[in-house]
Amino acid sequence: MNQPHLPMDPEQRVTELRELINQAAHRYYALDSPTISDAEYDRLFAELRALEEQNPALVTPDSPTQRVGAPPLTSFTPHTHRERMLSLGNAFSEGDLRDFDARVRKGLDYPADEQVAYIAELKLDGLAVSLTYENGLLSIGSTRGDGTSGENITPNVRTIRAVPLRLKGNAPDFLEVRGEIILTHAEFERVNEQRSEKGEPTFANPRNAAAGSVRQLDSSITAQRRLDCFCYAVGAMTGGPRFATQHDLLKALEEWGFHVNPHYACLTGIDAVWQFIQEWEDKRETLEYDTDGVVVKVDSIAAQRTLGATSHDPRWAIAWKYPAQQVTTRVNDIIVNVGRTGALTPVAVLEPVVVGGVTVSRATLHNEDEVRNKDVRIGDTVVIQRAGEVIPEVVSVISDEGHAGRAEFRMPGKCPVCGADTERIPGEAVTRCIGISCPAQLKRRIEHFASRDAMDVDKLGEKIISRLVDTGTLKDPADIYYLTLEDLKNVERMAQRSAQNVLDAIEEARSRPLERLITGLGIPQVGATAARILAEASGGIDNLSKMTGEQLQTLHGIGPVVAASIAHFFSQDETKAVLDKLSRAGLRISVPDKTDTDNRFTGKTFVFTGALEAMTRPEAEAAVRRLGGQATGSVSKKTSYVVAGESAGSKLDKARELGVTVLTEAEFRELAGLS
Repeated sequence: MNQPHLPMDPEQRVTELRELINQAAHRYYALDSPTISDAEYDRLFAELRALEEQNPALVTPDSPTQRVGAPPLTSFTPHTHRERMLSLGNAFSEGDLRDFDARVRKGLDYPADEQVAYIAELKLDGLAVSLTYENGLLSIGSTRGDGTSGENITPNVRTIRAVPLRLKGNAPDFLEVRGEIILTHAEFERVNEQRSEKGEPTFANPRNAAAGSVRQLDSSITAQRRLDCFCYAVGAMTGGPRFATQHDLLKALEEWGFHVNPHYACLTGIDAVWQFIQEWEDKRETLEYDTDGVVVKVDSIAAQRTLGATSHDPRWAIAWKYPAQQVTTRVNDIIVNVGRTGALTPVAVLEPVVVGGVTVSRATLHNEDEVRNKDVRIGDTVVIQRAGEVIPEVVSVISDEGHAGRAEFRMPGKCPVCGADTERIPGEAVTRCIGISCPAQLKRRIEHFASRDAMDVDKLGEKIISRLVDTGTLKDPADIYYLTLEDLKNVERMAQRSAQNVLDAIEEARSRPLERLITGLGIPQVGATAARILAEASGGIDNLSKMTGEQLQTLHGIGPVVAASIAHFFSQDETKAVLDKLSRAGLRISVPDKTDTDNRFTGKTFVFTGALEAMTRPEAEAAVRRLGGQATGSVSKKTSYVVAGESAGSKLDKARELGVTVLTEAEFRELAGLS
């Protein structure tokens, strides 16, 4: 007789999940050889998080779930490096490089016919970081600073999945690891699109984006940026192996779990180094991240010690910097592209020209103000360069006699893709198309509509939406509610059961609060708070769509700029068509009870932790807001109450530490008049 299957002990399962997740992350980030899908990784992570919430005693600092979650900082504290982080001297010509080789050979007392063994590593263009490990656990992450002291950015470093929280193998008792935090080209573009959508200034290049991300006081923002980190050196170290060469050190870093740039070479003699540099001048354009040079190091650690260092840089290493390349060409036209967020970007169509080994025929002009400031006109001769090795840009105009007679650029009043109105909100640099069904931004709009903070259509993910848009099945957000089993089965690799699960999720998502629907529409300038105000004031989407700008301005929390944006959005024929389809789709949109004028929680801030029994956390937070209070995610001295459910975690400890009043769920319900 078969024995019944017994559930795995929580502690045993947590250990197993952490091992699986850490192994998957190491394969993905350090080895660039993933073994499981993103969906499977997310499933394992969700299971681990749930187990830890149910068993708080099992949570450890090196758990993958602890990469995000620290409360926002008010400032960064200084951190002194155990061993000073030196800078590198620069070489800008072949002569500089050979002079370096001559100094090395002299310092090592090499005869004329003996070649130095070097290692050449691509120089990453990011932010230098120091990672400190004690007994194998990450304890501190800090910036380089002045080399002696930097800023403690540990909560932000913990969000980077390429940074191990616990070292693998036979790691030293104490270890300082040096690395470079970077942002890939694809991630740089995604971050800039998001910032443009919010009306925030975009980053000029991936290095600025990486540096800005690492220095966020709120680590949850850093976590959204998907930073990477390559490590290449060690500082102070106690215990562990000793290395004969820099190459051995890189191999050890890989074995301990760090991401090491694979593009390096052990070379004999400066001629071989120079050949490596020349080869990578063109090849670097194919990489998914920026490199602005090559770091050349004496490979032997013993030789490095013999050569020593000045007060600023080591005598055994130098950084070759590739020269910035600028060329001139003619502007044949200026067109306007529409991004996935609706942002209109003017683009110069150029007479094709080679820049940095790449033939360039277009260059970004960023926005209307940029075109005006540089006064770029069709027919002008311009200087262009590749900004941050990624996006070619126009640097300046070379004046000539015909410039003044050429027409000035004007941003179109209608979207060049869908014909809907464009708008530029005062104080912002970006002009946007506000067409709700604009093909250029359709995938992002539908993803936002179906997202957790909006209509929360579970199972309808980015890949499925992308395929349904590509096949023409989804033409606007409302089409979600008209999908059939056949539509979904036609999506590549979707089985009938998976298709039915999506349909079930869509059916469940027909019932949502009005504020969620307003959020999902993606009205420019309207976030979750404004959506809640509009839901409570209007009583229905039909009423809201008919409100004038003047009426909207009378609502507390809705200013003239936001009011104008809302009124303009609902005046568009595209918006009206989508609202009509939604009204015929059988949605069951719940409307706030406007008769409830109880403001007993005005001025009070609540934080919920642990599992509630009689209601969900979103329902509890909605009750707080309905009664005039605020619901936040972190505990501080300004928190009025912490409501602790089953298996409450660190927020409860923080509340007790700060003397914040702690309520049970029953006490909260009684206080809110819900009992």
